[in-house]
Amino acid sequence: MAWKKLGLIFDLTKHNIPWLKSHAMVPTPLVIHDRIRVYFSGRDANGVSRISFVDVQRDDPSRIIYIHDRPILSVGKLGTCDDSGSIATCAVRAGHQVYLYYTAYNRRVTVPYSNSIGLAVSNDEGRSFERMYDGPILDRNCTEPYFVISPWVLCEDGRWHMWYASATGWLLVEGRPESLYHIKYATSEDGVLWHRDNVSCILPLAPEEANARPTVVKEADGYRMWFCYRGSHEFRDGPDSYRIGFAEANTPEEWTRCDAKAGISCGTNEWDSRMQAYPAVIDVDGNRYMFYNGNGFGVQGFGCAIWE
Repeated sequence: MAWKKLGLIFDLTKHNIPWLKSHAMVPTPLVIHDRIRVYFSGRDANGVSRISFVDVQRDDPSRIIYIHDRPILSVGKLGTCDDSGSIATCAVRAGHQVYLYYTAYNRRVTVPYSNSIGLAVSNDEGRSFERMYDGPILDRNCTEPYFVISPWVLCEDGRWHMWYASATGWLLVEGRPESLYHIKYATSEDGVLWHRDNVSCILPLAPEEANARPTVVKEADGYRMWFCYRGSHEFRDGPDSYRIGFAEANTPEEWTRCDAKAGISCGTNEWDSRMQAYPAVIDVDGNRYMFYNGNGFGVQGFGCAIWE
C-alpha cells in the first residue's frame, strides 16, 4: 500500500487573491456536504499568517470548486497569543458547530517566536469563525516550558483526544535559534478544557530531530498516524527538510514509529522534490486522502494523494 500523488491541486501562481502573497501552509480538511473544505494558512504582504480555505470536489479532490477570497479569522488583539498570526491545524464537528484548532503565533525578542494553541468556532458550516477565547486553550506550563503547536483532535465515544507538538528547547545553528519539538498527547471531556500529563507519543530518532503536525485516523484494530519530521541543519529545502513519518497504536497514548510505512517520498515533481510537510489524512466515501505541503513549507500551495 502506498500513496498515489494527485499533484499540486491548489497552486497560488494560478490564482489572483489580493491578500494572499505567498504560501498555503498546513492544509486542514473537513467534509462539508458535497465537498471537502480545506483550510490553509497564507501570508499577507507583511508576512503575517492568516487562515482561509478552498473547497474541492468530494469525489475528486484534485478539482477546486470554490476559493474563499479573504481570511476567516482576524489577527488577535495586541498582546494576545495570536497577534502575529494563526495557522489552522484541525477542524472537527462539535454538534451543530465546527471547532477549528489552530496554532497561535507571537513574535519574540530572544527567540524568533512563541506559539500556543487556540480555538475558534463556526455556526455556519465552517465558513466563518469567532474565537472562543482571546487566550489559548493550551500554552506552555511547568512541565512544557517552551511552546505548543499543531494540534490534531478526535472525539471518540464522548472522549476527546489531542495529539500536539511540544517544544523541548532551542538549538543555536550558526548563531540562529532553531526550535526542537516532538508529539505529545492530551485528553478532554468537552474539546475545550484539556488535561495533559506530559505524555510523549513520537520520540525523536536523533537529538536534533523535530517532529510535528500529527494526523490520526481510527481503524478497527487501532490508530494510524502520519506526521512530519526534520533535522535542525539545512532544513529549509535542504537535506534536513521535512519528510513524512508514520506510527501506529492500540491506544491513543502508546505509539510504535515505523516511518517506512508512511508510503510517500520526495520525487521529481518540482513542487515537492525537496520537502514534504504537514500531512492531513481524511477518509471520505471509502477513499483515504492525504493533503500536504511541498517545497518551501508550502510556498507554492498544497497537494493531495490517494491511498492505494
